[in-house]
Amino acid sequence: MNCTSRASKIKIFIVCWLCACSIGWAQEKTLRGNLQNRTDVEGIHVINLSLNERTITNEDGSFRIPVRANDTLFFSSLKYQPQTTVITQEIYKDGFLEITLQELVNELDEVLILPRLSGDIEKDLQRIEIIDTINFYDVGIPGFLGVQEEKIPNLMGQVIAPTAVNLEGLYKYISGYYRKLKLRRKWDVENSTIENLTNSYGAAFFEEAFQIPEDRLYEFLLFCIETTDIERDFRIENYNGVWEALTRSASEYRSRLPKKEE
Repeated sequence: MNCTSRASKIKIFIVCWLCACSIGWAQEKTLRGNLQNRTDVEGIHVINLSLNERTITNEDGSFRIPVRANDTLFFSSLKYQPQTTVITQEIYKDGFLEITLQELVNELDEVLILPRLSGDIEKDLQRIEIIDTINFYDVGIPGFLGVQEEKIPNLMGQVIAPTAVNLEGLYKYISGYYRKLKLRRKWDVENSTIENLTNSYGAAFFEEAFQIPEDRLYEFLLFCIETTDIERDFRIENYNGVWEALTRSASEYRSRLPKKEE
Protein backbone atom coordinates (compact mmCIF):
# COMPACT_ATOMS: atom_id res chain seq x y z
CA MET A 1 0.00 0.00 0.00
CA ASN A 2 2.79 2.39 0.91
CA CYS A 3 4.59 1.53 -2.32
CA THR A 4 1.49 2.32 -4.34
CA SER A 5 1.00 5.63 -2.54
CA ARG A 6 4.64 6.55 -3.04
CA ALA A 7 4.48 5.72 -6.76
CA SER A 8 1.37 7.90 -7.13
CA LYS A 9 3.11 10.82 -5.46
CA ILE A 10 6.09 10.44 -7.79
CA LYS A 11 3.80 10.44 -10.84
CA ILE A 12 2.01 13.56 -9.61
CA PHE A 13 5.34 15.27 -8.99
CA ILE A 14 6.57 14.43 -12.50
CA VAL A 15 3.34 15.69 -14.10
CA CYS A 16 3.51 18.96 -12.14
CA TRP A 17 7.16 19.43 -13.04
CA LEU A 18 6.45 18.89 -16.74
CA CYS A 19 3.55 21.36 -16.62
CA ALA A 20 5.74 23.96 -14.93
CA CYS A 21 8.43 23.47 -17.54
CA SER A 22 5.88 23.77 -20.36
CA ILE A 23 4.58 27.03 -18.96
CA GLY A 24 8.12 28.36 -18.65
CA TRP A 25 9.03 27.31 -22.17
CA ALA A 26 5.86 28.85 -23.64
CA GLN A 27 6.37 32.22 -21.93
CA GLU A 28 7.21 35.10 -24.23
CA LYS A 29 9.95 37.62 -23.55
CA THR A 30 11.61 40.41 -25.51
CA LEU A 31 14.86 39.27 -27.08
CA ARG A 32 17.57 41.86 -27.72
CA GLY A 33 19.82 41.16 -30.68
CA ASN A 34 22.67 42.61 -32.67
CA LEU A 35 24.13 41.91 -36.11
CA GLN A 36 27.92 41.53 -36.07
CA ASN A 37 28.47 42.38 -39.75
CA ARG A 38 30.62 45.49 -40.28
CA THR A 39 28.46 47.21 -42.92
CA ASP A 40 24.86 47.37 -44.16
CA VAL A 41 23.28 46.30 -40.88
CA GLU A 42 20.32 48.68 -41.00
CA GLY A 43 16.91 47.65 -42.32
CA ILE A 44 17.43 43.87 -42.07
CA HIS A 45 14.12 42.01 -41.72
CA VAL A 46 13.88 39.90 -38.55
CA ILE A 47 10.84 37.60 -38.44
CA ASN A 48 9.76 35.25 -35.69
CA LEU A 49 8.21 32.49 -37.81
CA SER A 50 6.70 30.81 -34.75
CA LEU A 51 4.85 33.88 -33.45
CA ASN A 52 4.50 35.75 -36.77
CA GLU A 53 6.21 38.76 -35.17
CA ARG A 54 8.55 40.97 -37.19
CA THR A 55 10.86 43.93 -36.83
CA ILE A 56 13.68 45.78 -38.62
CA THR A 57 17.25 46.32 -37.42
CA ASN A 58 18.39 49.81 -36.43
CA GLU A 59 21.35 51.66 -37.94
CA ASP A 60 23.74 49.93 -35.53
CA GLY A 61 22.33 46.46 -36.28
CA SER A 62 20.38 46.14 -33.02
CA PHE A 63 16.82 44.86 -32.78
CA ARG A 64 14.18 43.70 -30.31
CA ILE A 65 11.57 41.01 -30.95
CA PRO A 66 9.22 38.85 -28.83
CA VAL A 67 10.33 35.21 -28.58
CA ARG A 68 9.71 31.96 -26.76
CA ALA A 69 12.14 29.13 -26.24
CA ASN A 70 12.53 27.02 -29.39
CA ASP A 71 11.05 29.71 -31.66
CA THR A 72 12.65 30.19 -35.09
CA LEU A 73 13.93 33.59 -36.25
CA PHE A 74 14.33 34.32 -39.94
CA PHE A 75 16.73 37.03 -41.20
CA SER A 76 16.22 38.43 -44.69
CA SER A 77 18.02 41.12 -46.68
CA LEU A 78 18.94 41.87 -50.26
CA LYS A 79 22.65 41.93 -49.40
CA TYR A 80 22.81 38.82 -47.20
CA GLN A 81 21.73 35.22 -47.60
CA PRO A 82 18.49 34.26 -45.80
CA GLN A 83 19.26 32.67 -42.45
CA THR A 84 17.24 30.98 -39.72
CA THR A 85 18.18 30.70 -36.05
CA VAL A 86 16.47 28.63 -33.35
CA ILE A 87 16.06 30.27 -29.94
CA THR A 88 17.69 27.71 -27.67
CA GLN A 89 17.10 27.56 -23.94
CA GLU A 90 20.46 29.29 -23.41
CA ILE A 91 19.62 32.16 -25.78
CA TYR A 92 16.16 32.48 -24.25
CA LYS A 93 17.62 32.61 -20.73
CA ASP A 94 20.26 35.22 -21.65
CA GLY A 95 17.71 37.33 -23.55
CA PHE A 96 20.37 38.36 -26.07
CA LEU A 97 21.47 37.12 -29.49
CA GLU A 98 24.52 38.03 -31.57
CA ILE A 99 24.46 36.87 -35.17
CA THR A 100 26.56 37.28 -38.31
CA LEU A 101 24.89 36.98 -41.70
CA GLN A 102 26.66 35.55 -44.72
CA GLU A 103 27.11 38.07 -47.51
CA LEU A 104 25.33 37.23 -50.74
CA VAL A 105 27.53 37.24 -53.84
CA ASN A 106 25.49 37.64 -57.01
CA GLU A 107 26.89 36.52 -60.36
CA LEU A 108 25.44 38.72 -63.09
CA ASP A 109 24.54 37.26 -66.45
CA GLU A 110 25.84 38.80 -69.66
CA VAL A 111 23.89 41.97 -70.49
CA LEU A 112 22.89 42.68 -74.07
CA ILE A 113 21.62 46.21 -74.74
CA LEU A 114 18.98 46.46 -77.46
CA PRO A 115 17.96 47.99 -79.74
CA ARG A 116 21.12 49.25 -81.40
CA LEU A 117 20.73 52.78 -82.66
CA SER A 118 21.40 53.57 -86.31
CA GLY A 119 21.56 57.35 -86.09
CA ASP A 120 18.29 57.80 -87.99
CA ILE A 121 16.00 59.28 -85.32
CA GLU A 122 12.76 58.41 -87.09
CA LYS A 123 13.70 54.74 -87.57
CA ASP A 124 15.18 54.43 -84.08
CA LEU A 125 12.00 55.80 -82.47
CA GLN A 126 9.93 53.16 -84.26
CA ARG A 127 12.14 50.38 -82.83
CA ILE A 128 12.01 51.60 -79.21
CA GLU A 129 9.41 49.95 -76.97
CA ILE A 130 6.99 52.48 -75.51
CA ILE A 131 6.19 52.21 -71.79
CA ASP A 132 2.60 52.78 -70.65
CA THR A 133 1.83 56.28 -69.42
CA ILE A 134 2.14 56.62 -65.65
CA ASN A 135 -0.68 58.01 -63.54
CA PHE A 136 -0.74 60.23 -60.47
CA TYR A 137 -0.40 57.21 -58.14
CA ASP A 138 3.07 56.55 -59.61
CA VAL A 139 4.44 60.04 -58.94
CA GLY A 140 2.41 61.13 -55.90
CA ILE A 141 0.84 64.27 -57.40
CA PRO A 142 -2.62 65.47 -56.22
CA GLY A 143 -5.30 62.87 -56.71
CA PHE A 144 -4.84 60.71 -53.61
CA LEU A 145 -8.22 60.14 -51.93
CA GLY A 146 -7.12 58.59 -48.62
CA VAL A 147 -5.79 60.13 -45.42
CA GLN A 148 -2.71 62.22 -46.09
CA GLU A 149 0.38 60.70 -44.46
CA GLU A 150 2.96 62.73 -42.61
CA LYS A 151 5.44 64.37 -44.94
CA ILE A 152 9.17 64.02 -44.32
CA PRO A 153 10.78 67.43 -44.99
CA ASN A 154 14.28 67.99 -46.35
CA LEU A 155 16.77 68.75 -43.59
CA MET A 156 18.34 71.66 -45.45
CA GLY A 157 15.89 74.20 -46.80
CA GLN A 158 12.76 73.03 -45.02
CA VAL A 159 13.88 72.12 -41.51
CA ILE A 160 16.90 74.40 -41.44
CA ALA A 161 16.10 77.50 -43.51
CA PRO A 162 18.18 80.65 -43.95
CA THR A 163 15.86 82.68 -41.71
CA ALA A 164 14.30 80.07 -39.37
CA VAL A 165 14.67 76.59 -37.89
CA ASN A 166 11.84 74.08 -37.55
CA LEU A 167 12.61 72.80 -34.05
CA GLU A 168 10.14 69.92 -34.21
CA GLY A 169 11.50 68.75 -37.55
CA LEU A 170 15.09 69.09 -36.30
CA TYR A 171 14.30 66.98 -33.23
CA LYS A 172 12.69 64.29 -35.40
CA TYR A 173 15.84 64.13 -37.55
CA ILE A 174 18.18 63.99 -34.54
CA SER A 175 16.10 61.38 -32.70
CA GLY A 176 15.88 59.13 -35.76
CA TYR A 177 12.09 59.47 -35.99
CA TYR A 178 12.08 60.22 -39.72
CA ARG A 179 14.50 57.37 -40.47
CA LYS A 180 12.31 54.88 -38.60
CA LEU A 181 9.21 56.31 -40.30
CA LYS A 182 10.73 55.65 -43.74
CA LEU A 183 11.61 52.08 -42.79
CA ARG A 184 8.17 51.47 -41.29
CA ARG A 185 6.44 52.72 -44.44
CA LYS A 186 8.63 50.48 -46.58
CA TRP A 187 7.77 47.56 -44.31
CA ASP A 188 4.03 48.31 -44.49
CA VAL A 189 4.10 48.42 -48.30
CA GLU A 190 5.91 45.08 -48.44
CA ASN A 191 3.48 43.41 -46.03
CA SER A 192 0.49 44.77 -47.94
CA THR A 193 1.89 43.49 -51.23
CA ILE A 194 2.56 40.03 -49.76
CA GLU A 195 -0.98 39.84 -48.39
CA ASN A 196 -2.51 40.96 -51.71
CA LEU A 197 -0.44 38.50 -53.75
CA THR A 198 -1.33 35.64 -51.41
CA ASN A 199 -5.04 36.47 -51.48
CA SER A 200 -5.08 36.95 -55.25
CA TYR A 201 -3.32 33.71 -56.24
CA GLY A 202 -3.70 31.44 -53.21
CA ALA A 203 -1.03 29.36 -51.49
CA ALA A 204 -1.81 26.30 -53.62
CA PHE A 205 -0.89 28.22 -56.79
CA PHE A 206 2.64 28.98 -55.58
CA GLU A 207 3.22 25.40 -54.50
CA GLU A 208 1.94 23.94 -57.75
CA ALA A 209 3.52 26.43 -60.16
CA PHE A 210 6.82 27.19 -58.39
CA GLN A 211 7.22 24.41 -55.78
CA ILE A 212 7.12 26.91 -52.90
CA PRO A 213 5.64 25.26 -49.77
CA GLU A 214 3.06 27.24 -47.82
CA ASP A 215 5.31 27.59 -44.77
CA ARG A 216 7.92 29.30 -46.98
CA LEU A 217 5.51 31.50 -48.96
CA TYR A 218 5.98 34.66 -46.88
CA GLU A 219 9.77 34.43 -47.11
CA PHE A 220 9.60 33.77 -50.86
CA LEU A 221 7.35 36.76 -51.60
CA LEU A 222 9.52 39.00 -49.43
CA PHE A 223 12.53 37.83 -51.44
CA CYS A 224 10.67 38.66 -54.68
CA ILE A 225 9.85 42.18 -53.48
CA GLU A 226 13.48 42.84 -52.50
CA THR A 227 14.98 41.56 -55.76
CA THR A 228 12.42 42.44 -58.47
CA ASP A 229 9.83 45.06 -59.45
CA ILE A 230 6.94 42.75 -58.55
CA GLU A 231 5.41 45.29 -56.14
CA ARG A 232 5.18 47.92 -58.87
CA ASP A 233 4.02 45.46 -61.54
CA PHE A 234 1.27 44.11 -59.30
CA ARG A 235 0.17 47.62 -58.35
CA ILE A 236 -0.19 48.73 -62.00
CA GLU A 237 -1.73 45.35 -62.96
CA ASN A 238 1.19 44.34 -65.18
CA TYR A 239 0.55 40.63 -64.59
CA ASN A 240 3.04 39.53 -67.25
CA GLY A 241 5.70 41.33 -65.23
CA VAL A 242 4.44 39.67 -62.04
CA TRP A 243 4.69 36.22 -63.64
CA GLU A 244 8.20 36.90 -64.95
CA ALA A 245 9.32 38.13 -61.51
CA LEU A 246 7.91 35.03 -59.79
CA THR A 247 9.49 32.71 -62.34
CA ARG A 248 12.95 34.31 -62.01
CA SER A 249 12.82 34.49 -58.24
CA ALA A 250 11.52 30.96 -57.66
CA SER A 251 14.58 29.28 -59.15
CA GLU A 252 16.98 31.55 -57.27
CA TYR A 253 15.06 31.20 -53.98
CA ARG A 254 14.93 27.40 -54.15
CA SER A 255 18.68 27.26 -54.80
CA ARG A 256 19.28 29.05 -51.46
CA LEU A 257 17.19 26.62 -49.43
CA PRO A 258 18.88 23.78 -47.53
CA LYS A 259 19.13 20.66 -49.70
CA LYS A 260 16.61 18.74 -47.63
CA GLU A 261 13.95 21.41 -48.29
CA GLU A 262 14.34 21.54 -52.08
